[in-house]
Amino acid sequence: MLVAAMLALPATVRAADEHRGGTLRLNAVGSGGTLDPQINYTAVYIDLFAVMYDGLTGYRKARGTASDVVVPDLAESLPTPQDGGLTYVFTLRPGIRFSDGRPVTVEDVVASMRRIFRVGSPTAGSFYGAIKGADACLADPRHCTLAQGVIGDAVRRTVTFHLTQPDSEFLMKLAFTHASILPADTPDHDVGNTPVPTTGPYRIASYDPEGGLIAERNPYFHVWSQDAQPDGYVDRIDYRFGMTDEAAVTAIENGQIDWQYDPVPLDRLGEIGGQYTAQTHIEPHLTIYFAPMNVHLPPFDNLKARQAVNYALNRHAMTILYGGSAIARPVCGMVPPELTGRMTGCPYTKGADLAHPAPEWRAPDMERARELVRESGTAGQKVTLIVANRSVDKAMGNALRDTLQSLGYQAAMKPLAPAVMFDYIQNSGNRVQISIKDWSSDYPSPSNFIDDLFGCENFHPGSSSSINIPGYCDAQTQALIDRAKTDMTLSDAQRADLWAQADRRIAMQSPAAPMIEKYETILVSKRLGNYFYTHIFGLLFSQVWVQ
Repeated sequence: MLVAAMLALPATVRAADEHRGGTLRLNAVGSGGTLDPQINYTAVYIDLFAVMYDGLTGYRKARGTASDVVVPDLAESLPTPQDGGLTYVFTLRPGIRFSDGRPVTVEDVVASMRRIFRVGSPTAGSFYGAIKGADACLADPRHCTLAQGVIGDAVRRTVTFHLTQPDSEFLMKLAFTHASILPADTPDHDVGNTPVPTTGPYRIASYDPEGGLIAERNPYFHVWSQDAQPDGYVDRIDYRFGMTDEAAVTAIENGQIDWQYDPVPLDRLGEIGGQYTAQTHIEPHLTIYFAPMNVHLPPFDNLKARQAVNYALNRHAMTILYGGSAIARPVCGMVPPELTGRMTGCPYTKGADLAHPAPEWRAPDMERARELVRESGTAGQKVTLIVANRSVDKAMGNALRDTLQSLGYQAAMKPLAPAVMFDYIQNSGNRVQISIKDWSSDYPSPSNFIDDLFGCENFHPGSSSSINIPGYCDAQTQALIDRAKTDMTLSDAQRADLWAQADRRIAMQSPAAPMIEKYETILVSKRLGNYFYTHIFGLLFSQVWVQ
């Protein structure tokens, strides 16, 4: 009778039951820093947080570019903007509980939005700065109330947002993990190594930043939207830290782990492509590598020195060091080619300039670069390049250090553990002159690269949550950014043109040197099934199985 009953179930349900259970084994060279979902800005944890935390909105948990779509998550539906884009009214779904059993309430939503500012979330200004009262909160986080900006009605289960100016991407920004809804009594400071209760299918059971993280099923989770947050297959996620990227590749080949966060080292790409073809996946991902330069410190407080780096950078070499043209390609602007709203042409290549850009990057122009260094008067100065302590990043760092030396600088490279590197280069107190960083989209728009990385509101001196790493603030660039974000009368083409103008303006001022656009090369174990890659969160841990 039991067999007959099981056969009567839909095939999809039977498959889910058959594959439910087991432990998914992951590895990263280093931990991802704080467990605070409203502060952490590393993909090491954000991709994991995607199956733990929820916002009012979320991204569809679907394969490929279908995951770019915003869907209602903890909210019952996506609201239609009112008052010319200044008002959004959300209705909270009933019956959802945190992993500690408490119900999710309107009070939790209001407190969570206020907490973004109180804890100094890296995206507080760029993503949520349009909320009424945000300016006061950014100036005095401890006394932030957002009393006029986020208003809850417990009886109607509604949360109303009032903005000071329209934001055409507001629903996308609410879908990012920094807007996760947490219990109202979550401390108004970085929780560090203490996990916060979750709403998604998994919760953190234990954590050792030196060793690893264990996630287990959230006993109070139920599926309220298959699009927003489907149930998970595995019972347990074992995320280990410390194994090198080289050793992790071998461990995946041997079936000891199922996936690694860090890029596959260059010297292993041929091996996995030839011998582990069925387990190797190359995926498009809105990600670039770039070299931010501190516009407030010598030698890069000099425009000509920054432009010299852009001319001298061998983007072809960087492509090879990442793995070759099959998984990377040179870029000259800060917006990935897959997105509309980027500048056309390449000004920083052989035989080109800002007035006469080439169709694409051709080769470095060392002669022009050295001339700019001489004109800047910065030759001979000491420069320290900061990179993450991973094979790919160090290889790129060695190449860039050699380039800086060939320009006449006394250049050195300093690798840092990935867990601390990002916070370190953001903090102006560390006086970082130049670094190499990869940047992936939090949502599919040029603003995530232009506004987040170069918007004036995102430079916070002395803070480790200052994602405008160069400290760049330019009135003309900011005017283009503001209009692209706030003018609700613009067509898609007009908005894209504004982003392209901002991209070009940034290229002129050169606070960074764009390097390459990269694809993800993902090696998984032979036992991992239902391979499920999303455009936004990469491998979706809840939807793969190991049974």
